[in-house]
This record gives sequence, C-alpha cells and structure tokens, in this order.
Amino acid sequence: MPESTSPTLATPMPDASICTMLADRLARDPDGVFVERQTALGGAWQQVTVASFVAEVRAVAKGLVAAGVEPGDRVGIMSRTRYEWTLVDFAVWAAGAVGVPVYETSSAEQVRWIASDAGIRLAVVETAAHAAVVAQVRDDLPGLTEVLVLDEDAIGTLVTRGADVADVEIDRRSTHARGADLATIIYTSGTTGRPKGVELTHGNFVELTRNGVEGLGEICAQPHSRTLLFMPLAHVFARFIQVLCVPSGAVLGHTPDTRNLLPDLASFRPTFVLAVPRVFEKVYNSAEQKAGAGAKLKLFRWAAKVAIQYSRALDTPAGPSAGLTAQHRVAGRLVHAKLRAALGGRAEFAISGGAPLGERLGHFYRGIGVRILEGYGLTETTAPTSVNRPGLTKVGTVGPPFPGTSLRVDDEGQIWVKGPHVFRGYRHMPEETAEVLVDGWFRTGDLGTLDDDGYLRITGRSKEIIVTAGGKNVAPAVLEDRLRGHPLVSQVVAVGDQRPFIGALVTLDAEMLPGWLSMHGLPAMDVTTASTHPQVLEALDRAVERANEAVSRAESIRKIRVLTTDFTEANGYLTPSLKVKRAAVLKDFAPVIDELYVDTRPGHGD
Repeated sequence: MPESTSPTLATPMPDASICTMLADRLARDPDGVFVERQTALGGAWQQVTVASFVAEVRAVAKGLVAAGVEPGDRVGIMSRTRYEWTLVDFAVWAAGAVGVPVYETSSAEQVRWIASDAGIRLAVVETAAHAAVVAQVRDDLPGLTEVLVLDEDAIGTLVTRGADVADVEIDRRSTHARGADLATIIYTSGTTGRPKGVELTHGNFVELTRNGVEGLGEICAQPHSRTLLFMPLAHVFARFIQVLCVPSGAVLGHTPDTRNLLPDLASFRPTFVLAVPRVFEKVYNSAEQKAGAGAKLKLFRWAAKVAIQYSRALDTPAGPSAGLTAQHRVAGRLVHAKLRAALGGRAEFAISGGAPLGERLGHFYRGIGVRILEGYGLTETTAPTSVNRPGLTKVGTVGPPFPGTSLRVDDEGQIWVKGPHVFRGYRHMPEETAEVLVDGWFRTGDLGTLDDDGYLRITGRSKEIIVTAGGKNVAPAVLEDRLRGHPLVSQVVAVGDQRPFIGALVTLDAEMLPGWLSMHGLPAMDVTTASTHPQVLEALDRAVERANEAVSRAESIRKIRVLTTDFTEANGYLTPSLKVKRAAVLKDFAPVIDELYVDTRPGHGD
C-alpha cells in the first residue's frame, strides 16, 4: 500500500513537557514579546514579555494550588479565544494539572457529559452566562468543587488566593511532568454520536511543535513572525498554534469576537493566519460584493481570474507567460493589494484546515500573494499531520506528511497515520481505542490518495460515502465544497444513499444574500422568499453545473432543494468547528429528502 514518511527534524526529547519548553524560552529570551493583548475591544495592543507572562502564569498556578488542585486533576476552561484562556491553560500545566477545554457555546448537557467523563475538579468560565449553564448540571457533578468567572476577576481571585503558596511548589509541579504524561483531554465536537475524550500528552505537543519550528520555520519562526488567533482555543488547531509560539518565538494575539476580525487583523498585522475554508470563502465573497457593480465588478472579476491563471501557470514547466505576468502586475496594483490589506497587509502565509479548501480558492489566494498552505489533521493527531510546504505547494492537496510523520493509504483508500503526535487513546473507551490504534498506526476514518511525491489528497470520509441504488460509491465532500463556494450558498449536504441519483440540500447565506440581490438588480427579500425565487434558483442551478464538472455523471448532483433554515451551531446542525452534523440533518430533513426522489422518470432526475 502507498506510504510516505517525512523524517524527524528535531531531536526527540521524551522527558520534555510544555512547561519545560516555556522554561527554555524564558531562559533564552526573557525580554522577548510572547503575547500582544488588547485591553479593550478595538484598543491598542499591549506587549507582554516572556518574563511577564511566565510570572503571571506562576501566580495563577499558585492560586490553583491554593484552590486544592492536585497534580493530575482536571481543570475545565470554557471561554472565547482571549488572552486569559492561554494564561489559564499554561497555569494549569504549571500546577501539574490537565486542562479540559469546553466550547463556550456548549449546552448544559454537553457540559455535564464532558465534566463528568473528564472528572473536572475546578472550572474557569468566561461569563456569568457560562456559569449559569454549568449551574444547571452542578448537582450531577459532585467532583466539581468550584466555578470561577473571568469576567468577575477570576484571575485576580486566583492570584490573591495563591499569594502564600511557595515558589518551590510550582517549581516541583511544573518540572514533574514528562512527555508520556497527560496534558489535556479534548472532546471531539461530534458530527455523530456523543463526543469522545481524546487524551493528548505533553510529548504529543512537544514533538509536534519542535518539528514544526524546524520544518516550517519560514512561516512561524522568523524574527517578525506573528499570528492572531480567532478560532476557538477549545479546538485542537488553535491550541497547537498557541503552544507552537513557545519554541518558535512568534508573537501571539487573540480576538474573541469575529465581528471585529477585520479591524483586529488591520491593527495586529499578522504574518500568518490560520482558519477554516469557510473563512477564506467569506473573505473572497465579501470582497466581490464590495466591488459593487458595473466597471468595478468587472475589474474585480478580471483581477481574480488573472490571479487564478497566474497561480496555475506557476505549476507548469514554462511558468507564467510575459503577457500574463504583466496582467498580474497590473491586477496586483489595482485589486490584489487591497485584498491583502484585508488580512492586515503583512500576511505572507495562511494555514487552512478542517475541510478541503478547493483548488479555485487556493489558486486565487496564491495569485494575490497570500500562500494558503492547506493542511490536514485531527484532534487525535494534535492537529496537523500533513501540510503543504512553502517551497513546494500543490494546490488541491493537503501536502506531504508533517516532519516526523508517516502516512499510509490502504487498499480501501483509508488514511492511516503514525508519529509521536498521535494520541494515546480515548478516555474510558478501550474498545474504541483498540479499533483505531493498530500496530502503532492510527486509522483516521478519512479517505485519500498519495501521489508520487508523497502529497496527500483527501477524497472524503469513509462514514460519509454515499452508495447509490446503482452501486456507485460517491464521496460527497468534492461536490459540497465546490457548491459551497458560491456566494449565495451557506451549507450543502449531498444525499442519495440507496437512491437512484445524488441530490443536495442547500441553505442560503443570509449575510451575502442582500448584496447578491442588489448586484443582480433584484429587490430585497428574505431567505424564505429567495429560496423559491426563479432567478435565485437559476443561479444555484448554474453553480450545481459548475460543481458537477469535477465528477462523473453518475456522481453528479441532479436535484437540489433550497431550505429556509440554515445549519448553525445554535440549532444543532453545525459543530463548534463548523462541520455539518450530517446524521442530524439526514434524520430531521428526511421528508424533504424524500421529496427529491418523488419523480424519477427519465428526464426528471434519472
């Protein structure tokens, strides 16, 4: 079976922990800037040196000790992405404890399950509303001794409480952990079933981040490297980047409210950003809408086309022609520079993960001067397990194995992963652990192919494969990702298991709808009205035709149904990491799906 390995670039350090990495950073760079934080929404960025950060971490860790937290105890963190999240996380490690992130949007039932399964002893939450959610299930959590609220000065409370704890106690605890010891339990956001607690060790983070610095130093370990986190720190992707900034020296920033994202990007000016594909789709679609109509819209679309053509030409032996290069230079001055400015003006790289980006967007961003390095990983692999490289980026792939990692694709097309970043098991689930950890390899459940250079291409998830009535196996991700690129479209779920053809449920993007209607000379209307409007449906049909160009006729979408309800985290159809809960959609919209197949006569969707 095809297999690819990227050699380890960092000398293994089995006795190292996240705490010892932070101590090493302090020893070599005490006056360097570790974090820049905003003291107020939209305010100036205040530098926090490594020495100041470590001092604050130790003071909070003392408070945790005074609160009765023992080595190995689990501490819950439920908050938006903000400076205090990172501070508490490192303080938990300094106290010898284990951090358990909880999405700030979690329901009381989700909190109950995570806190119970993990055995959380103390919880730090952001707001009184979060505390109220925990309070709903507090009687079911006898092991939870205290809930502290960040907005009610939880940090100050802990610092005051720990004033009498001796420094030597924090020294003892922070040097006690070894690579094999548990660092965190991250509960999968769960597109199906109850979330599983993924146990990640200090060694998982240490080996992955140190290899990241050696293999991707051009991105994250330059003197000017800086990144702004806006993805949830409860997600493993952002958590990995947070820890990566310790050995890499990159400056870390946080923004808790994505509604203020563009102004924060403009003021922080990151050199690399990380996001899921939906964010990059939104930036593109918003930019197109802001171009307006008429000549300005034509200019934008011409510049976008030139960017894509230029990027594609970079992958050919001859490279871009002189004429295309000249057009690219003009488009860069007129349009591309403004688009780069939307990301802060200094962004050289963007890391995309969580779902396939799509080749069109990948080429577009590379063409405007922002190299999106698409990667792939899971909670079970401490985030990245493959990623494209600055020196050789293959748009449409998720790159070669991360340094120190091996990838294998078996005869059924399933992807297996091996490396020091692979988790040690699911909490309290030995049978499920044994199913996915086999002879040192982790069975991901995803499907893909490896090319001759060892670059991985994701083709779908084995659990999501649709088998039509004609026996055709269809991976829905390709169709869904292409169709979701249309500015009108918010979410797509392809259907057709044991049916005569592939159909799709489509939801409309309420934010993009007004601008699209205006651009097309249509009156304002709500999503419900738009879902049946002839010109909206015609536009979606054309988008379906373009999406179908990527697949065979047997795999193509024949019919769509536009829903009046979007899939959101609030209504239970999206996970906090913006993945569709396919099983929930298929169950709740079963009557709508049935309607797609009412008329299957020739010429009517056969």
